[in-house]
Amino acid sequence: MAKACSAHRRPKVQVSASHSYGALLVHDHIQFAVARNEFVCICGPSGCGKTTLLDYLAGILKPTRGSVLIDGAPADPKRHSISFVFQEPSTFPWLTVFDNVATGLRIKGVPKAEVAAKVREIIDLVGLTGFESYYPHQISGGMKQRVAIARAFVTDADLILMDEPFVSLDQPTRERMQREVLDIWRRRVRTVVFVTHNIEEAVFLGDRILILSDKPARIVADLTVSLGHPRDPLSSDFMRLRAECVHWLRASSRAGDHGDGKGAEQLSESAGEMLVEPRP
Repeated sequence: MAKACSAHRRPKVQVSASHSYGALLVHDHIQFAVARNEFVCICGPSGCGKTTLLDYLAGILKPTRGSVLIDGAPADPKRHSISFVFQEPSTFPWLTVFDNVATGLRIKGVPKAEVAAKVREIIDLVGLTGFESYYPHQISGGMKQRVAIARAFVTDADLILMDEPFVSLDQPTRERMQREVLDIWRRRVRTVVFVTHNIEEAVFLGDRILILSDKPARIVADLTVSLGHPRDPLSSDFMRLRAECVHWLRASSRAGDHGDGKGAEQLSESAGEMLVEPRP
């Protein structure tokens, strides 16, 4: 496995786990660490268990074997502050944009004045100023996802998990949202684990990229992204790293001992396009 670790940085998350559903082995000794305030992207073929991995990190699923630690303790949503951004916008239809964003802070019992200040700040960061009193049915899908992202970052979470949050957006909106997430992350530094089928998206966003094989999934590559921000998808360095990701996906597919390889083959072929369309 190609591996580029951040061993000199304090681990925020440590994973060493295998998982089965009955006789089906989904993860075969997945092992990695995420440094504090690192932005890690996870790529892999459909059905390899990327969302299952996020469920471990959220503490809502325990692996069959092994452990998932946050700050040295077992991942537990009752103990750790964990935010989750899903593929589809997850807003409360009966609440305004402001109240949707404020939900987590209110649950935590944050004082009213502090809630108002934090919500106003994050709403401005995601470009929703002027829409505070609107309801979800009155705004676009991209704006709803901005609400979900704002809610995730406003709570000062220990860990932010993002499961293909831009998969249903058109290309221009997706690119704009990618830039906005990076801007928010740089301003409100947090630990982020971001799942995507889109290799170009992973190279554009991540400090590191973990590439999973077909199931039973293993980490076949752990790649450090040394490119600065903003990143140019047409630059030679960007395209070189994207090609390396494709190489590892294809190598995993050719191995032939972890699933049928079709998911990895489709993902690597799509990555050959200049703009990679995510596959649900």
